[in-house]
Amino acid sequence: MAAKYLPMREIMAQGAVMPILTVADPVSAGEIAKALVAGGIKVFEITLRTPAALKGLEAMRAAAPEAIVGAGTILNATDLHRAIGAGAQFGVSPGMTPELLKAVRQADFPFLPGIETTSEAMYAREMGFKELKLFPANVIGAIPWLAAIKPVFPDLVFCATGGVKPGDVLAHLSQPNCLQVGGSWVTPGDAIAKGDWKAIETLARQAASFKRPA
Repeated sequence: MAAKYLPMREIMAQGAVMPILTVADPVSAGEIAKALVAGGIKVFEITLRTPAALKGLEAMRAAAPEAIVGAGTILNATDLHRAIGAGAQFGVSPGMTPELLKAVRQADFPFLPGIETTSEAMYAREMGFKELKLFPANVIGAIPWLAAIKPVFPDLVFCATGGVKPGDVLAHLSQPNCLQVGGSWVTPGDAIAKGDWKAIETLARQAASFKRPA
């Protein structure tokens, strides 16, 4: 791993909840980053779903240099290289393709490929990825899925994402192979639209309070 990047598993260990956010303008992105850090969140993901996403990523890095900021919704090698160029410190995808994983390996970049099935887990593992995003968690029934898969792939760990709510967090984290959950509830759209950074800071404190069982 290149010296400037932390290993993906170490990034995941920084917090049990990883906020996932979508922003429409870079100014909001910087304010969100400061609110998350003030609330005790160290790691978060900005999705590449808006024209402002890359500029937002740059703004977050500038506003909160102590944070670890990742880029999500990376769909191909072009997205990957654009995210790295904007300063992303790790990447997340909703799924995976051979071309994308090859580009990630060539870049020596921390990455969470998205998987939904055991066959996809096998393929990701074969390609050298042992930290994976389980998506969409609420659709596939992530908790029993994680329990069933643990004896089969004891070396794999997951970030469960997709419909995870505060009341679901501890149930997911109780699975030994679930190191982290991702959630958009920490940065709700209405709070962003109103510029209510204190509300986001409060939700960040709630998210930061969740811990994996010892």
